[in-house]
Amino acid sequence: MKQDMIVILDLGSEENSALARQIRAMGVYSEIHPHDISLAALRALPNVKGVILNGGPNNVVDGKRIDVADEIYASGIPTVALDHPTDRCRTLEAARLREFLFETCACEANWNMPNFIDDQVELLRRQIGDRKVLLALSGGVDSSVVAALLIRAIGKQLVCVHVNHGLLRKGEPEQVVRVFREELGATLIYSDSVDRFLDKLDGVSDPEQKRKIIGAEFIRVFEEEARKLDGIDFLAQGTIYPDIVESGTKTNKIVKSHHNVGGLPDDLQFELVEPLKYLFKDEVRACGKELGLPDDMVYRQPFPGPGLGVRCLGAITRDRLEAVRESDAILREEFANAGLQGKVWQYFTLIPDTKSVGVKDNARSYEWPVILRAVNTVDAMTATIEHIDWAVLDKITRRIVTEVKGVNRVCYDLTPKPTGTIEWE
Repeated sequence: MKQDMIVILDLGSEENSALARQIRAMGVYSEIHPHDISLAALRALPNVKGVILNGGPNNVVDGKRIDVADEIYASGIPTVALDHPTDRCRTLEAARLREFLFETCACEANWNMPNFIDDQVELLRRQIGDRKVLLALSGGVDSSVVAALLIRAIGKQLVCVHVNHGLLRKGEPEQVVRVFREELGATLIYSDSVDRFLDKLDGVSDPEQKRKIIGAEFIRVFEEEARKLDGIDFLAQGTIYPDIVESGTKTNKIVKSHHNVGGLPDDLQFELVEPLKYLFKDEVRACGKELGLPDDMVYRQPFPGPGLGVRCLGAITRDRLEAVRESDAILREEFANAGLQGKVWQYFTLIPDTKSVGVKDNARSYEWPVILRAVNTVDAMTATIEHIDWAVLDKITRRIVTEVKGVNRVCYDLTPKPTGTIEWE
């Protein structure tokens, strides 16, 4: 591995991600690990040059103040502790951090995408050998970058599976098949599993349960497809760092489970391949650019693994799901017409499981509201609201209430992250 590494040990900080990004911005690779990591596990990590003990308000677990193992203090690995507010990364002077990285730890500023890709190609070849990998290819940014990285590493040993679970955006299954099978020449299996997923989700309203059902069912579909093939030993996933962080650690409470983190079954039949799991979203895009993926793929709208299943709030019904799909298509079309497609990081619609009284065709209506959301972010850990021109919102509203069946009201969500997450579920 070419990159030197600084390990951040989580002693209850809420700013681990910010600190990791600050270190990477200085050209040094960094990872976040739990406070109770053993010295053997720490030494097993490649090229560890130093450790930062990052304390904070969540440093009491089960009534006890947490700390790292004594053996880490005695290891001789350069260590610095940040355990009071004035030392937290938002106020840590860059000069002091630079001194720790480049003088105390003697790190080289060699964290960059070409080096990352070279390292991952080497690691993937070492892990996979001459065996085959099954990839869940949604066509989104994360899975597309994983596909490109795996193609570089193992070529035809990669088999892509595109599952249409009925929770994709309008026209998306057709686009994925066209781009990857017809234009990029990938080995692509298309699985029409709409009824299977929607039947499993029937009557399920809890968002965590929905995510876990979708994640587990994905694995089952892949297992079935793998049994039709020879020599499939690995499952590749587009897991990225925010997925892991938001799914909870020992000292940070869970924000929400991600289907590729919290929804995997215990009896998984594959070894996982997750080459992007320590990258933030902007780094995933930079990786895709370095791999030569086109801009319209690298910078396309982020889309959650559970798809529209977490935008059809509460128990999913087919008619409300279709209303989400149609309203989302209108929103994306009008944002493109207004020149917002490359300006706003993520925008989508969602429909809650509630109705309101309205007036349609000079008569009382009792139908759903559509909620619009448009946010900007760098790493998906925090987000701000895009201030949309009223004329654009007026046109979107008019089209949605006119063209989407079962809808009589449109609202705009003005909540940043925090306090809200980007998705509602």
